Amino acid sequence: MIRASGLTVRRGVKILLEGADFVVHPGERVGFVGKNGAGKSTLFALLQGELDPDAGTLDIPPGWRMASVEQILHDTGRAAREFVMDGDARLRALQARRAATPDEDGQVIAELEAALVEVQAWSAPSRAEQLLAGLGFGPDEWQRPVASFSGGWQMRIALARALMAPSDLLLLDEPTNHLDLDAMLWLERWLSAYPGTVLLISHDTEFLDAIAGVILHFDQGKLVRYKGGYESFLEQRAERLRQNQLTRERQARTAAHLQSFIDRFKAKATKARQAQSRVKALARMQTLAPLAVESGIDIRLPDPVQTPDTLLTLAEADLGYDAANGETRRVLAGISLVVRGGSRIGILGANGAGKSTLVKTLARELAPLAGDYRPAKGLEIGYFAQQQLDVLDPALTPLQHFIRIAPDAREQALRNMLGGFGFGGDMVDTPVAPFSGGEKARLALALIVWRKPNLLLLDEPSNHLDVDTREALAHALAGFPGSVLLVSHDRHLLRTTVDEFWIVADGRVEPFDGDLEDYRDWLQRRGTAARAQAREDARIDTRPEPDRKAQRRLQAQARQQLAALRKPLEERLRRIESDMARTGARLEEIDARIADPDFYTDAHKEARPALLAEHGELSKAHQALEDDWLKVQEDIEAIEREADPA
Repeated sequence: MIRASGLTVRRGVKILLEGADFVVHPGERVGFVGKNGAGKSTLFALLQGELDPDAGTLDIPPGWRMASVEQILHDTGRAAREFVMDGDARLRALQARRAATPDEDGQVIAELEAALVEVQAWSAPSRAEQLLAGLGFGPDEWQRPVASFSGGWQMRIALARALMAPSDLLLLDEPTNHLDLDAMLWLERWLSAYPGTVLLISHDTEFLDAIAGVILHFDQGKLVRYKGGYESFLEQRAERLRQNQLTRERQARTAAHLQSFIDRFKAKATKARQAQSRVKALARMQTLAPLAVESGIDIRLPDPVQTPDTLLTLAEADLGYDAANGETRRVLAGISLVVRGGSRIGILGANGAGKSTLVKTLARELAPLAGDYRPAKGLEIGYFAQQQLDVLDPALTPLQHFIRIAPDAREQALRNMLGGFGFGGDMVDTPVAPFSGGEKARLALALIVWRKPNLLLLDEPSNHLDVDTREALAHALAGFPGSVLLVSHDRHLLRTTVDEFWIVADGRVEPFDGDLEDYRDWLQRRGTAARAQAREDARIDTRPEPDRKAQRRLQAQARQQLAALRKPLEERLRRIESDMARTGARLEEIDARIADPDFYTDAHKEARPALLAEHGELSKAHQALEDDWLKVQEDIEAIEREADPA
């Protein structure tokens, strides 16, 4: 096990940890949470031997193999697949020895061949390709040099390399920062099957909740261990803070504010699954209100001056851009859509499908290649791009940035605006150059909403934000009366912000009638269909016409074998679905109670902790059942592929 005793770590005059103790048992999935600068990445550096503690001890079993994602890549001239395979250092060492050993040295060759079989050398290229495919790389990209990819895609390759390395301990520091939702769901499934110990830092709370079974919270120089996932941690911590007399008055005001959001939304919510998901998400935000109070970040989005019923329209529009070689690339074709006042739309789709092209066109950063763009009179757009941080001048202070865009505004009004986004005290007058990515993102968002837009176009706004700031942004967007179009891989932000989804795929933009769970199922069906089509394409070859009688006999045998192999898996699938229905029904009952304000009165004081604990355990159990369901489905598909006589 990993054991820390009396661990003290300082950075300059700041104490990150003081006399901290913790234990991580083999096989545990542990999420590290805490504010930016609390010491999470520093603790990872300690575990990797890059830093020494100022006091205390940190012990790791000496035989454990450790893997982590490299932040600075070398040998980037290597093909992506070979670079990923390089992550298995023992494999590469054995291959090098085998290549250098003369063929006549039979004894040594035999030993090397046995060792290569042990490290599964013959399946290594296939395993590397599977990792790359899962993280979004197509077969035509596997042989491209690493240097030819953008920085974000290089980080995906570095992640694949870390997953390729045989390890007992896997350290993942913000592994989802450069992933879209498809790749993130794949990574969740991969980690669920990983047999070792995982230590995880992530600001994506749903990803953290899906992976972690233990939370270590950096709390005033200590590490506090919470059993359960991230949701369970929040509920336990919120309940503790709720008992604090000093926060009760502020909590009541925050809860009442959130209740107004819930009441207003319920009045117009339909029975659509996403609408109901949002009702539950808003209720969850109210339950966890004390944590928002404690964070000290209170993002407030100003109300629009006006919100026309129809904000903008695209009619039979082709969308795209001019490529570097001068050619015009069409990404989406024949797009017709309307953005109405009060719309709250999440945009889903694989990386590269055209989500950012759509948003840039709506923001008037790109002109349609064909068709009509019709803005309403009074349309005021606030656009947050993925590269929004680049517009900040590192030499200017936050206040100077605001004075530049609002020279006639009162300075106190500007300071009040900055205070709501977490910029108080000396930070207002400090140049932004040394600010963290999250602080710069908050400033960029504050500058965007100063103009009181009635349409917010947000392309991955939470990429650089810590958990507290993400929650504050979710609170702010939940109560924003204008329209929101959101591209994000942060599922919690999507659940709490949007009422409906559009899906971008195959050059089209279509409404998606469902919630994020339905989208996950859609991705699975799409992947299954793609694999089936690939198998069908592979059947088209130049083999001689087969003997029809023999072919029918082989097909009959294959069907019998398939039925025999499928039967126990299908029975297991039915049991899992029955258990999912049972846990899902109980979760809905508890969600209804948690959403009821009376639940937090003294009348329910004794029952409340047990019910919250049951909710946390059931959530984890339901997630595990979903993972089992996906695994059994994959096993059935694998059997079908193997039993196919073609």
